[in-house]
Amino acid sequence: MLIVTGIIEVHPERVGSARSAVIRMMEETRREAGCILYEFSQQVEAPHRFRVYEEWTDEAALAAHAETSHMAAFREALGEIGVISRDIVKFQAGARTSL
Repeated sequence: MLIVTGIIEVHPERVGSARSAVIRMMEETRREAGCILYEFSQQVEAPHRFRVYEEWTDEAALAAHAETSHMAAFREALGEIGVISRDIVKFQAGARTSL
């Protein structure tokens, strides 16, 4: 399993547009083969910062995700919105187990 996580920070005056783009992205991505979990959350103390958290079955599923039309539309939307910073990382994880 792969985990992708990080922060995307947008211009504060464009938060509403960012939320709309994020919601569309989540709806489309959750339908993809290999997507286990796909979420964005907005930070309470800094509403212009969004945390992304993704779980994918494997590298092939993540690579296919990167080539989707909704990913291209999301990248375009972020370009229009104006990203201040982006720090996204990927981890290889073992099997999911309950605590």
